[in-house]
Amino acid sequence: MTSKRYLFYISQNYSYAILRPIQNLILQRGDSVAWFLEGDEVNPAFLTKEEVQLKTISEVKGFNPDAVFVPGNTVPRFVPGIKVAVFHGFNAGKVNRRGQQDHFNIRNCFDLYCTQGPNTTLPFIELSKEHGHFSVEQTGWSALDPLFELPEKNAVNFDDSTKPTVLMCSTFSRALTCAPHLFETVKRISASGKWNWIIQFHPKMPKDVVDKYKSLEGKYLSFVETDNVIPLLQQADVMLCDTSSVLIMFLMQYKPVVTFKNISPKDYLIDVTNEDKVEESIEYALSKPAELMKRIEGFIEETHPYVDGLSSQRVLDAADKLIGGENLPKKSKPLNLLRRFKMRKKLNYWGW
Repeated sequence: MTSKRYLFYISQNYSYAILRPIQNLILQRGDSVAWFLEGDEVNPAFLTKEEVQLKTISEVKGFNPDAVFVPGNTVPRFVPGIKVAVFHGFNAGKVNRRGQQDHFNIRNCFDLYCTQGPNTTLPFIELSKEHGHFSVEQTGWSALDPLFELPEKNAVNFDDSTKPTVLMCSTFSRALTCAPHLFETVKRISASGKWNWIIQFHPKMPKDVVDKYKSLEGKYLSFVETDNVIPLLQQADVMLCDTSSVLIMFLMQYKPVVTFKNISPKDYLIDVTNEDKVEESIEYALSKPAELMKRIEGFIEETHPYVDGLSSQRVLDAADKLIGGENLPKKSKPLNLLRRFKMRKKLNYWGW
Protein backbone atom coordinates (compact mmCIF):
# COMPACT_ATOMS: atom_id res chain seq x y z
CA MET A 1 0.00 0.00 0.00
CA THR A 2 1.28 3.48 -0.88
CA SER A 3 2.09 5.54 2.19
CA LYS A 4 0.20 8.77 2.77
CA ARG A 5 1.62 12.24 3.32
CA TYR A 6 0.12 14.71 5.79
CA LEU A 7 0.89 18.39 6.27
CA PHE A 8 0.40 20.29 9.54
CA TYR A 9 -0.27 23.95 8.69
CA ILE A 10 0.09 26.09 11.83
CA SER A 11 0.39 29.74 12.84
CA GLN A 12 0.38 29.61 16.67
CA ASN A 13 2.50 27.76 19.23
CA TYR A 14 -0.48 26.00 20.81
CA SER A 15 -0.96 24.12 17.53
CA TYR A 16 1.95 21.82 18.33
CA ALA A 17 0.08 20.17 21.20
CA ILE A 18 -3.10 19.88 19.12
CA LEU A 19 -1.44 18.02 16.25
CA ARG A 20 1.26 15.91 17.88
CA PRO A 21 -1.14 13.16 19.00
CA ILE A 22 -2.18 12.81 15.33
CA GLN A 23 1.47 12.86 14.27
CA ASN A 24 2.26 9.96 16.62
CA LEU A 25 -0.38 7.79 14.94
CA ILE A 26 0.73 8.74 11.43
CA LEU A 27 4.33 7.82 12.16
CA GLN A 28 3.34 4.60 13.92
CA ARG A 29 1.69 3.32 10.76
CA GLY A 30 4.62 4.32 8.52
CA ASP A 31 3.18 7.39 6.83
CA SER A 32 4.84 10.81 6.49
CA VAL A 33 4.30 14.12 8.30
CA ALA A 34 5.69 17.59 7.66
CA TRP A 35 5.06 20.97 9.29
CA PHE A 36 4.59 24.36 7.66
CA LEU A 37 4.80 27.37 9.97
CA GLU A 38 2.92 30.45 8.76
CA GLY A 39 3.83 33.91 10.08
CA ASP A 40 5.99 35.12 12.94
CA GLU A 41 3.70 34.18 15.86
CA VAL A 42 4.72 30.52 15.79
CA ASN A 43 8.14 29.59 17.12
CA PRO A 44 10.11 26.98 15.12
CA ALA A 45 12.21 26.31 18.23
CA PHE A 46 9.29 24.21 19.53
CA LEU A 47 9.87 21.69 16.73
CA THR A 48 11.81 18.63 17.81
CA LYS A 49 14.89 17.51 15.90
CA GLU A 50 12.92 14.56 14.48
CA GLU A 51 10.13 16.73 13.08
CA VAL A 52 10.27 17.84 9.46
CA GLN A 53 9.70 21.52 8.66
CA LEU A 54 8.91 22.71 5.15
CA LYS A 55 9.99 26.35 4.93
CA THR A 56 8.55 27.41 1.57
CA ILE A 57 5.37 26.80 -0.39
CA SER A 58 7.53 25.31 -3.13
CA GLU A 59 8.70 22.68 -0.64
CA VAL A 60 5.09 22.07 0.37
CA LYS A 61 4.19 21.59 -3.29
CA GLY A 62 7.03 19.11 -3.64
CA PHE A 63 5.85 17.21 -0.55
CA ASN A 64 2.38 17.07 -2.16
CA PRO A 65 0.33 16.15 0.93
CA ASP A 66 -2.80 14.03 0.72
CA ALA A 67 -4.35 15.99 3.58
CA VAL A 68 -3.63 19.22 5.45
CA PHE A 69 -4.58 19.52 9.13
CA VAL A 70 -5.26 23.07 10.30
CA PRO A 71 -5.90 24.14 13.93
CA GLY A 72 -6.69 27.63 12.68
CA ASN A 73 -9.18 29.59 10.60
CA THR A 74 -7.68 29.68 7.12
CA VAL A 75 -5.42 27.73 4.77
CA PRO A 76 -4.44 28.60 1.18
CA ARG A 77 -6.18 26.76 -1.61
CA PHE A 78 -2.91 26.45 -3.54
CA VAL A 79 -1.57 24.07 -0.87
CA PRO A 80 -2.25 20.51 -2.16
CA GLY A 81 -4.46 18.01 -0.33
CA ILE A 82 -7.85 17.98 1.32
CA LYS A 83 -8.15 20.65 4.03
CA VAL A 84 -9.17 19.44 7.48
CA ALA A 85 -10.25 21.82 10.26
CA VAL A 86 -9.35 20.46 13.69
CA PHE A 87 -9.97 23.72 15.62
CA HIS A 88 -7.66 25.64 17.91
CA GLY A 89 -10.05 25.42 20.85
CA PHE A 90 -13.62 24.90 21.95
CA ASN A 91 -16.55 27.19 21.32
CA ALA A 92 -16.23 29.68 24.17
CA GLY A 93 -19.11 31.84 22.95
CA LYS A 94 -16.95 34.59 21.46
CA VAL A 95 -18.67 36.68 18.80
CA ASN A 96 -17.24 38.40 15.74
CA ARG A 97 -17.85 41.94 14.53
CA ARG A 98 -21.13 40.90 12.94
CA GLY A 99 -22.41 39.55 16.26
CA GLN A 100 -22.11 35.91 15.16
CA GLN A 101 -20.38 33.11 17.06
CA ASP A 102 -16.86 33.00 15.66
CA HIS A 103 -16.54 29.24 16.16
CA PHE A 104 -19.12 28.67 13.40
CA ASN A 105 -17.78 31.21 10.90
CA ILE A 106 -17.48 29.49 7.51
CA ARG A 107 -14.50 30.92 5.61
CA ASN A 108 -14.76 28.56 2.61
CA CYS A 109 -11.34 27.03 3.24
CA PHE A 110 -12.07 23.50 4.45
CA ASP A 111 -13.29 20.22 2.98
CA LEU A 112 -13.86 18.60 6.38
CA TYR A 113 -14.66 19.82 9.88
CA CYS A 114 -13.76 17.38 12.67
CA THR A 115 -16.10 18.43 15.44
CA GLN A 116 -15.73 17.85 19.17
CA GLY A 117 -19.19 16.93 20.44
CA PRO A 118 -22.95 17.27 19.85
CA ASN A 119 -23.18 20.99 20.65
CA THR A 120 -20.77 21.81 17.81
CA THR A 121 -21.54 18.89 15.49
CA LEU A 122 -25.22 19.70 15.04
CA PRO A 123 -24.67 23.37 14.06
CA PHE A 124 -21.92 22.38 11.61
CA ILE A 125 -24.17 19.75 10.05
CA GLU A 126 -26.81 22.43 9.45
CA LEU A 127 -24.14 24.72 7.98
CA SER A 128 -22.97 21.87 5.75
CA LYS A 129 -26.52 21.47 4.42
CA GLU A 130 -26.66 25.21 3.76
CA HIS A 131 -23.27 25.59 2.07
CA GLY A 132 -22.76 22.13 0.61
CA HIS A 133 -18.99 22.42 0.12
CA PHE A 134 -17.68 20.68 3.26
CA SER A 135 -18.30 17.50 5.22
CA VAL A 136 -18.65 17.11 8.99
CA GLU A 137 -17.64 14.26 11.25
CA GLN A 138 -17.77 14.15 15.04
CA THR A 139 -14.39 12.88 16.20
CA GLY A 140 -13.54 14.57 19.48
CA TRP A 141 -10.54 16.86 19.74
CA SER A 142 -7.03 15.48 19.28
CA ALA A 143 -5.53 17.95 21.77
CA LEU A 144 -7.41 16.23 24.60
CA ASP A 145 -6.07 12.71 24.04
CA PRO A 146 -3.10 13.23 26.40
CA LEU A 147 -5.46 14.74 28.98
CA PHE A 148 -6.88 11.27 29.61
CA GLU A 149 -3.47 9.72 30.22
CA LEU A 150 -2.00 9.56 33.71
CA PRO A 151 0.66 12.28 34.09
CA GLU A 152 4.17 11.01 34.80
CA LYS A 153 4.87 13.90 37.18
CA ASN A 154 3.72 17.37 38.14
CA ALA A 155 4.41 20.09 35.58
CA VAL A 156 5.42 22.53 38.34
CA ASN A 157 7.12 21.62 41.60
CA PHE A 158 6.02 23.41 44.76
CA ASP A 159 7.50 23.13 48.24
CA ASP A 160 4.20 21.78 49.55
CA SER A 161 2.46 19.69 46.91
CA THR A 162 -0.36 18.75 49.29
CA LYS A 163 -1.92 22.19 48.99
CA PRO A 164 -4.63 22.70 46.37
CA THR A 165 -3.37 24.19 43.12
CA VAL A 166 -5.11 27.03 41.31
CA LEU A 167 -4.40 27.42 37.59
CA MET A 168 -5.08 30.93 36.29
CA CYS A 169 -5.47 31.27 32.53
CA SER A 170 -6.55 34.33 30.57
CA THR A 171 -7.24 35.36 27.02
CA PHE A 172 -5.47 38.38 25.49
CA SER A 173 -8.54 40.31 24.28
CA ARG A 174 -8.80 43.61 26.12
CA ALA A 175 -12.57 43.29 26.28
CA LEU A 176 -12.52 39.78 27.73
CA THR A 177 -9.30 39.31 29.70
CA CYS A 178 -9.36 39.00 33.48
CA ALA A 179 -5.59 39.33 33.96
CA PRO A 180 -5.25 43.13 34.39
CA HIS A 181 -8.26 43.26 36.72
CA LEU A 182 -7.24 40.44 39.05
CA PHE A 183 -3.57 41.22 39.55
CA GLU A 184 -3.91 42.71 43.02
CA THR A 185 -6.29 39.94 44.06
CA VAL A 186 -3.94 37.19 42.90
CA LYS A 187 -1.01 39.01 44.51
CA ARG A 188 -2.79 39.12 47.87
CA ILE A 189 -4.13 35.56 47.87
CA SER A 190 -0.94 33.95 46.56
CA ALA A 191 1.20 35.75 49.14
CA SER A 192 -0.87 34.16 51.91
CA GLY A 193 0.36 30.69 50.98
CA LYS A 194 -3.18 29.33 51.15
CA TRP A 195 -2.88 27.61 47.76
CA ASN A 196 -0.27 26.96 45.10
CA TRP A 197 -0.73 29.03 41.94
CA ILE A 198 0.19 28.37 38.30
CA ILE A 199 -0.23 31.30 35.89
CA GLN A 200 -0.45 30.64 32.14
CA PHE A 201 -1.62 33.20 29.58
CA HIS A 202 -2.47 33.28 25.90
CA PRO A 203 0.72 33.86 23.86
CA LYS A 204 -0.69 37.18 22.60
CA MET A 205 -1.06 38.61 26.10
CA PRO A 206 0.54 42.09 26.29
CA LYS A 207 4.08 42.03 27.66
CA ASP A 208 3.37 44.52 30.43
CA VAL A 209 0.67 42.24 31.86
CA VAL A 210 2.95 39.21 31.58
CA ASP A 211 5.78 41.04 33.33
CA LYS A 212 3.52 42.08 36.22
CA TYR A 213 2.50 38.49 36.90
CA LYS A 214 6.06 37.23 36.50
CA SER A 215 7.01 39.61 39.31
CA LEU A 216 4.81 37.52 41.65
CA GLU A 217 6.82 34.33 41.16
CA GLY A 218 7.94 32.74 44.39
CA LYS A 219 7.30 29.92 46.82
CA TYR A 220 3.58 29.68 46.08
CA LEU A 221 3.30 30.95 42.50
CA SER A 222 4.88 29.99 39.18
CA PHE A 223 4.42 31.68 35.82
CA VAL A 224 4.62 29.16 32.96
CA GLU A 225 5.15 29.81 29.24
CA THR A 226 4.53 26.65 27.26
CA ASP A 227 3.24 25.25 23.98
CA ASN A 228 1.47 22.46 25.88
CA VAL A 229 -1.02 23.35 28.59
CA ILE A 230 -2.16 19.75 29.22
CA PRO A 231 0.24 19.01 32.13
CA LEU A 232 -0.89 22.22 33.84
CA LEU A 233 -4.55 21.25 33.46
CA GLN A 234 -3.82 17.84 34.96
CA GLN A 235 -1.96 19.25 37.97
CA ALA A 236 -4.46 21.93 38.99
CA ASP A 237 -7.52 21.38 41.20
CA VAL A 238 -9.45 24.45 40.11
CA MET A 239 -9.13 27.04 37.35
CA LEU A 240 -9.52 30.82 37.49
CA CYS A 241 -10.29 32.17 34.02
CA ASP A 242 -12.38 34.56 31.91
CA THR A 243 -13.81 33.66 28.48
CA SER A 244 -10.80 31.72 27.19
CA SER A 245 -11.72 28.40 25.57
CA VAL A 246 -9.04 26.67 27.65
CA LEU A 247 -11.55 26.61 30.51
CA ILE A 248 -13.53 24.02 28.56
CA MET A 249 -10.48 21.77 28.39
CA PHE A 250 -10.22 22.05 32.16
CA LEU A 251 -13.90 21.19 32.67
CA MET A 252 -13.41 18.01 30.62
CA GLN A 253 -11.50 16.61 33.61
CA TYR A 254 -14.62 17.01 35.76
CA LYS A 255 -12.98 19.91 37.63
CA PRO A 256 -14.63 23.27 38.51
CA VAL A 257 -13.84 26.63 36.95
CA VAL A 258 -14.25 30.11 38.46
CA THR A 259 -14.65 32.81 35.81
CA PHE A 260 -14.37 36.58 36.05
CA LYS A 261 -16.96 38.43 33.95
CA ASN A 262 -17.44 35.58 31.48
CA ILE A 263 -19.10 36.86 28.31
CA SER A 264 -21.84 34.22 28.55
CA PRO A 265 -21.74 32.57 31.99
CA LYS A 266 -23.46 29.19 32.16
CA ASP A 267 -24.60 27.20 35.16
CA TYR A 268 -21.59 24.85 35.01
CA LEU A 269 -19.30 27.83 35.75
CA ILE A 270 -18.88 29.85 38.93
CA ASP A 271 -18.89 33.37 37.52
CA VAL A 272 -18.04 36.47 39.55
CA THR A 273 -18.12 40.12 38.57
CA ASN A 274 -16.37 41.51 41.65
CA GLU A 275 -12.73 40.91 42.56
CA ASP A 276 -13.71 40.59 46.23
CA LYS A 277 -15.67 37.40 45.43
CA VAL A 278 -12.78 35.53 43.80
CA GLU A 279 -11.31 33.96 46.93
CA GLU A 280 -14.57 32.66 48.34
CA SER A 281 -15.56 31.35 44.90
CA ILE A 282 -12.33 29.36 44.64
CA GLU A 283 -13.06 27.94 48.12
CA TYR A 284 -16.52 26.94 46.91
CA ALA A 285 -15.10 25.35 43.75
CA LEU A 286 -12.59 23.31 45.75
CA SER A 287 -15.46 21.87 47.80
CA LYS A 288 -16.91 20.38 44.56
CA PRO A 289 -20.60 20.85 45.44
CA ALA A 290 -22.78 18.03 44.09
CA GLU A 291 -25.17 20.20 42.06
CA LEU A 292 -22.32 22.02 40.31
CA MET A 293 -20.54 18.76 39.49
CA LYS A 294 -23.76 17.34 38.03
CA ARG A 295 -24.04 20.35 35.70
CA ILE A 296 -20.40 19.96 34.66
CA GLU A 297 -21.07 16.30 33.84
CA GLY A 298 -23.98 17.28 31.59
CA PHE A 299 -21.83 19.87 29.85
CA ILE A 300 -19.13 17.28 29.15
CA GLU A 301 -21.67 14.97 27.48
CA GLU A 302 -22.73 17.74 25.11
CA THR A 303 -19.30 19.19 24.42
CA HIS A 304 -16.79 16.33 24.31
CA PRO A 305 -18.22 12.95 25.33
CA TYR A 306 -15.01 11.06 24.50
CA VAL A 307 -12.74 10.09 27.39
CA ASP A 308 -11.02 7.20 25.60
CA GLY A 309 -8.02 9.18 24.31
CA LEU A 310 -8.79 8.05 20.74
CA SER A 311 -9.96 11.31 19.15
CA SER A 312 -6.77 11.56 17.08
CA GLN A 313 -7.53 8.17 15.56
CA ARG A 314 -11.05 9.29 14.67
CA VAL A 315 -9.70 12.50 13.08
CA LEU A 316 -7.23 10.53 11.00
CA ASP A 317 -9.89 8.01 9.98
CA ALA A 318 -12.24 10.82 8.93
CA ALA A 319 -9.53 12.43 6.79
CA ASP A 320 -8.63 9.10 5.22
CA LYS A 321 -12.27 8.53 4.24
CA LEU A 322 -12.20 11.77 2.23
CA ILE A 323 -8.86 10.87 0.69
CA GLY A 324 -10.42 7.54 -0.34
CA GLY A 325 -13.45 9.22 -1.90
CA GLU A 326 -15.96 8.67 0.93
CA ASN A 327 -18.08 11.35 2.67
CA LEU A 328 -17.15 13.91 0.02
CA PRO A 329 -18.80 17.36 -0.03
CA LYS A 330 -21.60 17.78 -2.55
CA LYS A 331 -20.22 20.98 -4.09
CA SER A 332 -16.90 22.67 -4.78
CA LYS A 333 -15.76 25.50 -2.54
CA PRO A 334 -16.51 29.07 -3.69
CA LEU A 335 -13.72 30.83 -5.57
CA ASN A 336 -13.02 33.34 -2.77
CA LEU A 337 -10.75 35.36 -5.06
CA LEU A 338 -10.03 38.15 -2.56
CA ARG A 339 -8.95 35.75 0.22
CA ARG A 340 -6.89 33.75 -2.25
CA PHE A 341 -5.08 36.92 -3.33
CA LYS A 342 -4.47 37.95 0.28
CA MET A 343 -3.02 34.53 1.14
CA ARG A 344 -0.70 34.63 -1.87
CA LYS A 345 0.44 38.11 -0.88
CA LYS A 346 0.94 37.09 2.75
CA LEU A 347 3.06 34.09 1.78
CA ASN A 348 4.63 35.82 -1.22
CA TYR A 349 3.72 32.92 -3.46
CA TRP A 350 2.52 33.51 -7.04
CA GLY A 351 3.05 30.11 -8.60
CA TRP A 352 0.62 27.26 -9.22
